[in-house]
This record gives sequence, structure tokens and C-alpha cells, in this order.
Amino acid sequence: MSERPAADLAAELLDLAQEAATRAGRLLRDGRPADLGVMATKSSPIDVVTEMDLAAEKLITGFLADHRPQDGFLGEEGGTSDGTSGVRWIIDPLDGTVNYLYGLPHWAVSIAAEHEGEVIAAVVAAPMRGETYRAVRGGGAWRLTRGDAGETSEPLVPRPSPPLDQALIGTGFNYVATVRTAQAALAARLIPRLRDIRRSGSAAIDLCDVAGGRLDGYYERGLAPWDLAAGDLIAREAGALTGGRPGRRPDRDLTVAASPGVFAALQPLLDELGAWHD
Repeated sequence: MSERPAADLAAELLDLAQEAATRAGRLLRDGRPADLGVMATKSSPIDVVTEMDLAAEKLITGFLADHRPQDGFLGEEGGTSDGTSGVRWIIDPLDGTVNYLYGLPHWAVSIAAEHEGEVIAAVVAAPMRGETYRAVRGGGAWRLTRGDAGETSEPLVPRPSPPLDQALIGTGFNYVATVRTAQAALAARLIPRLRDIRRSGSAAIDLCDVAGGRLDGYYERGLAPWDLAAGDLIAREAGALTGGRPGRRPDRDLTVAASPGVFAALQPLLDELGAWHD
């Protein structure tokens, strides 16, 4: 178990997460085969894994293990191991695999570092946007943007909360048909009560878009820890609120993130409408 000051440890983990995410993002962006196809499926025949998911996770876990061999891992594609340091890395090497498969730009690399059960550092790299989002627990959240003039950094801040009927809300749909059908029915009931709904195909990007004011809120059912760990910390450190059903943390039943005023209206409405079940 580490005896180092928490701030020093978090800073080290953040830098390692950013370097690993940058390397994996570069691999995914520049190494995508022209004939990329489905390598395996997960929860259903349309919930897919490509060779690039596996290659990116191998790159990330290998890089982190070289620098911190006693840490544990929880990875979407099976790169899971116990550690002895008190630190565990929660990794989604390619969030938005179907987007990536089809050549759509909305995909990201998501890496969170957990210490003694609490996420203390997080990075989401979105290479096709030229953006990386990062946060340290208690230290705020930032967006790094790479352009012709070099790299710029700016703090992430949610939009001022509008009334719910003027809020733009992101969501996602499960790959299991029965769950997706229930989610579509819920969306149909919500749309008349919102400005509109958006569906990007990447939970990590949606959470970062709440953090940076590109969405007023976001909700989804069925997220795994690797889907939300990094984005949840980034959203909270930016000043958004996150949760699950009332009184609970985000989990597989329900994840909600929004600017404070929108969260106060959206979370109980989602619970009332049964967003957490079929």
C-alpha cells in the first residue's frame, strides 16, 4: 500500500494515464486497417470487438505495467489483474467501437486511476477531436486541445443550468434488444420535456461534453465501470453533478450527469419514469 502523499500519487498517475491514452489514441487513429472487421462479440451480435480494441488495451496495460508493475487492472477487453499497491487502473481502450468500425469520429480512450477504491485521476483522449480531457480529484478538470498553433489548455466548466425543457441531453442505447427497446420508449417520453436528445455512441465523450458545456446533461442505463470511471471524475471535477438512482452513485442501473440545476430536475424524473428497468 502506498505511503506517498495523495497529491503526488495522483499527479504521477495522471501523467501516466495521459501518456498511455495518447499512445493508444495515436495507434487507433493512425493504425486503423482499411479492412477493419469484427473480431468477436460481447453482450449481443451487434456488441462488437475489433482487433484494434485488443491492440489498444495491450498497449495501455503494457505501458502502465512497465512503470507501475504492482498496480492492478480492470479492462473492458479482459486485461484484468489484481495488484498489491492499492492502485487499480480502469481502462476502456476504445469507447465507441461501433463508431470506430464505421469510420465515425466519436470514439475515445478512457483511463481512470483508482486508489483504495476511489478514482483520483482520469484521462479521456478523443483523437479525432484533437482533444484530451483530464482531471485529478480535488484539482479540477481541463481540456487540452491540439491545433496548428500548438496545444492549449482550458478549465472545463458546465453550461449554466437552463430549465429542463430547454436542456440538451445526451444518452446511449444498450446492445441487448429488449433493453434498447425500453430505452427508446423512455426517450420518446422524455423528448417532449427537453430541448432535444443527442446520442453520440461514446459514454466517455458524453460525460466530458457535460463537463465542458456541450451538453446540459446525460443519462444512460447499463454502463460498466470502464465506461464511466474516467468521465465521471472529469464531470464532477468540472462542477457537474453525477449519480445513479436517487441516493446512489452511477452504476449499471443508471448513470446521470448534468449541470446542478438540470441534475436536480432530471434525476428524479428519470427515476419516476423507470429509466433503470425494462
